Amino acid sequence: MAIVSSGSPQPSQPRLVDPTPVVGEVGAGPGPIAREDGLRPKRLADYIGQSELKQVLAIAVEATRARQEALDHVLLYGPPGLGKTTMALVLAEELGVRCRITSAPALERPRDIVGLLVNLQPHELLFIDEIHRLNRVAEEILYPAMEDCRLDLTVGKGTTARTRSLELPPFTLVGATTKAGALSSPLRDRFGLIQRLEFYGIDDLQAIVERAAGLLQIALEADAALEVARRCRGTPRIANRLLRRVRDVASVRGHGRIGPALVAEALSLHRVDDRGLDASDRRLLTLMLEAYGGGPVGLDTLAAGLGEDSATLEAVVEPYLLQLGFLQRTPRGRLVTLAGRSHLGWPAGAAA
Repeated sequence: MAIVSSGSPQPSQPRLVDPTPVVGEVGAGPGPIAREDGLRPKRLADYIGQSELKQVLAIAVEATRARQEALDHVLLYGPPGLGKTTMALVLAEELGVRCRITSAPALERPRDIVGLLVNLQPHELLFIDEIHRLNRVAEEILYPAMEDCRLDLTVGKGTTARTRSLELPPFTLVGATTKAGALSSPLRDRFGLIQRLEFYGIDDLQAIVERAAGLLQIALEADAALEVARRCRGTPRIANRLLRRVRDVASVRGHGRIGPALVAEALSLHRVDDRGLDASDRRLLTLMLEAYGGGPVGLDTLAAGLGEDSATLEAVVEPYLLQLGFLQRTPRGRLVTLAGRSHLGWPAGAAA
């Protein structure tokens, strides 16, 4: 299986616990894909977690191989870092075909998507990340391609314009998105398989960390793998990122075998605590407690106090705090919950 990748780079200095890919990780755009791809499972049998998703896709793959057809178009949605790109590569490996990887922001002009489609070979996979960001022209080109394996091209301009149809080989479009609701209905309805990826449980995360440690040739104790799993926000991408930072500290300190104490020491250097909160998360909660008695307080007020953009707070910092139950959104504003107070060592109902 070959991989062809294109896309746009991400910010150069993301948070360590940010689940979005960074340069050097698959899904981040052009870059050293092979280096990070080594931690990814190649087959469904090696893919840890997402049991219901694997069962559905395994049946679809087996039926497709028996009929010698192209797999139905697949839409994978869910939070970033849960394995949507990995699953596309696994599907290609299971089907024995090539997977071409791109992202919607890279398909700015009609010729970008046309060039990808006309170069597809029979039964190949075309993976489009952030598919909810496709522009209208690209979407309209995809409609006949997905439904009828046909590419409609307009030749000429004005009164001399005419439409030509070009037959395409059967192919599979695998779309990935973190915002399924942002897809237009005509595009969403053309996918035969629509599946959500869920956050991983602690046992699956520990198994993922242990597998990655073996591939990286790290001597990692079971309790240490559990410690990494507890801090990775239910996200394999973050787990692998944290594991590499632990490996850095272990190699510098000369530790041959990594235990939970070394994991705690290494991740404390990056200010990641035992629940996966980092400095940005704690700054938000601390500001709310110290300046506003825990809230309620408006988002714009918090953004001004932290010197952050309100959209960044809402999209990047708040989701995990809401997931843990440390933060609550109310009609009057944001509120730190009792669990959030307890985590930071504040008594219940304490005011500034």
